[in-house]
Amino acid sequence: MTTMKNILSLILLLLSGFGIATAAEPVIIKFSHVVANDTPKGKAAEKFKQLAAQYTNGRVKVEIYPNSQLYKDREEMEALQRGAVQMLAPSVSKFGPLGVREFELFDLPYLIPDAASVDRVTDGEIGKRLFAKLEPKGLKGLAYWDNGFKQFSANRPLRKPEDFRGLKMRIQSSKVLEEMMRELGALPQVMAFSEVYSALQQKVVDGTENPVSNLYTQKMYEVQSNLTISNHGCLVYAVITNRKFWEGLPSDIRGQLERAMSEATRFERDIAKQENENALAAVKASGKTQVYILSDAEQKNLKQALLPVQVKFESIVGKDNLEAIHRIAGESTTPSKK
Repeated sequence: MTTMKNILSLILLLLSGFGIATAAEPVIIKFSHVVANDTPKGKAAEKFKQLAAQYTNGRVKVEIYPNSQLYKDREEMEALQRGAVQMLAPSVSKFGPLGVREFELFDLPYLIPDAASVDRVTDGEIGKRLFAKLEPKGLKGLAYWDNGFKQFSANRPLRKPEDFRGLKMRIQSSKVLEEMMRELGALPQVMAFSEVYSALQQKVVDGTENPVSNLYTQKMYEVQSNLTISNHGCLVYAVITNRKFWEGLPSDIRGQLERAMSEATRFERDIAKQENENALAAVKASGKTQVYILSDAEQKNLKQALLPVQVKFESIVGKDNLEAIHRIAGESTTPSKK
């Protein structure tokens, strides 16, 4: 009996010596994104980190890398595909260079009128179909987040289409956004988000299109004298993971992470509107940027000038998708009958 106890003790000693612990090491998820921690996306990523640890009882550890600490816009997707990071939340514009052009429907100007319509599009059949197109690229879509609507900024007032002529406007890598700027007579400049502030400061570009929370947290308002509240497009993010990594997780952990992501998504959507309102108030209070809100007539004029963009990209983003979004938008703007 004593000999058996000695053998068992020796086995346990050997196992501990080889570093085999009774509790498995936590799964590490590196979550990389290009914006600041105090944006809706940044705060939602932190929320997901907390919930993932809570719901998996510490079996998953999420490491957040904001502000392009690891990768810039063009680099992060490749890093995810090769498994260098496990999670991203890029704007959906970034799927165009991957060959999934249908996502560019979210870039079409004045297509989706409000946040409720955005949610109906992303949470419905269109959102599911788009995510399915990522799987052959080795990616898995987990959720859609958003940062409200985009506004134009520059160092001169932008109130009518001709005000854009000749301006070098920074955009994400999107053929739709390129065409939008060209329709306005501007010169589209594709540039990584992390480089925009210095480019504005050095006059490499003249203006941007961003939600106000991004304009504020990246301090772009310090180098832009004019901000036009145009609400010309929504900024939608897709939280994505490496498909092979995701499918390799134990099913119970996947379920717990899906629960955490669902709650983080509701949190992100709830705060996006408030964060943009707070940022707008802060920009106004700074006195550095003149804020102008387009009148209904001015917005209608700008929308009319940009309608050719929708026509040009109908075959690329899908006529059926556009028709479905027009129906959703119509339902959103139709007064309810009582």
